[in-house]
Amino acid sequence: MVAAALLAGGLAACGGDGGTPTLHWYINPDNGGQARLAEACTKAAAGRYRIVTSILPNDATQQREQLIRRLAAKDDQLDIMSLDPVFVAEAANAGFLRPFGSAEAQRFTQGVFPAAVQSSTWKGRLYAAPFWANTQILWYRKSAAQKAGVDPTSPGFTWDQMIDAAVRSNLTVGAQGNKYEGYMVWVNALVASAGGRIISAAERGNDASIDIDSPAGREAARIIQKLARSKAASPSLSTDIEEQARSMLNGPRGGFMVNWGYIWRAENDDAKNGVIDKNIPGDLGWAPYPRVTANQPSRPPFGGIELGIGAFGKYKDTHAVDAVRCITTPENMKKYMLDSGNPAARPEVYDDPEIKREFPMATLIRDSITAAAPRPITPYYTDVSAAVQSRWHPPASVNPQTTPRRSAEFIRAVLRDEALL
Repeated sequence: MVAAALLAGGLAACGGDGGTPTLHWYINPDNGGQARLAEACTKAAAGRYRIVTSILPNDATQQREQLIRRLAAKDDQLDIMSLDPVFVAEAANAGFLRPFGSAEAQRFTQGVFPAAVQSSTWKGRLYAAPFWANTQILWYRKSAAQKAGVDPTSPGFTWDQMIDAAVRSNLTVGAQGNKYEGYMVWVNALVASAGGRIISAAERGNDASIDIDSPAGREAARIIQKLARSKAASPSLSTDIEEQARSMLNGPRGGFMVNWGYIWRAENDDAKNGVIDKNIPGDLGWAPYPRVTANQPSRPPFGGIELGIGAFGKYKDTHAVDAVRCITTPENMKKYMLDSGNPAARPEVYDDPEIKREFPMATLIRDSITAAAPRPITPYYTDVSAAVQSRWHPPASVNPQTTPRRSAEFIRAVLRDEALL
């Protein structure tokens, strides 16, 4: 009887609801917004298919590991996946993602942020549909900025000005200094803001050009060293991630912080629930990502989620494409932004009156995503990121005279299998 019950359960699971084709969408953790979109698009499909979601781990690197392992096994149950932009090139280069045709690509990229399109493309073909975009801006306490005598919204506001003002006024500057992907985000944004790149010519594989040992790389190292060795830094900077930085901003010495767009929703929810002082959101200001040099606009980090279709799924050329089309409509991007607080991948969404009411910094987020610099687009991204983290961590050990050179040498050695991470 046990065997019969198990067999019947297995047959029911395979058959879905009365034989309706089932699409499996592997999602990054959120507040349930993607699951609700799955329900909405299932309803819109009117019985042609249904979408079920499975939640990936919280950590982006662990998400990549789970997806790549299943794709390498040619798992035909992996229909749609929410991909961090930095992992698209690796999966595409390995043949794990279904490429979109030219007509499909035009539909998925028209009116989308350039950085999102760039991050979803490999060797001239679109392998993922931009879903939501993200960037970091400068968050600050208005009272703290007034105390420090600075205006973070002023043109040309730099990291040096911010750090000096914080030190002078016994305030803090929050950043993500743990040895994880968030630290690579910071390093890349500083290098890009100084006019440089970590690597280029990624299509050459392990012979890509390693560019981090440059004036831009040394400027990035100088700023990290300056903050990490100052009293404005968190005592736990070398282990801080996004939430530790937010906690410090809300503390008695809270001053400034670079962080993602989710901060506004998180601060208001915490104030409403009594987790933080109810007056903190009213004291919260926002400004463009700080500049490295006053006369050169900053290049904020780019993040978000792209939707890839597994190369081995049963419905890769039919229902999966239709489902991704439904999920990424401007209407559903707006719905998801209002629901989850994660910014949409289409600039037009930010002009919606409801979005502007809910996110008073919507225009800044839109402009910051437009100016954002993607991290290196390479199938070897995981190795490049880990190599940078290895030589730039902890932040207080960074030396502008040696760290960029040592990291360039290590990246090259890792790519050529001459060194292990």
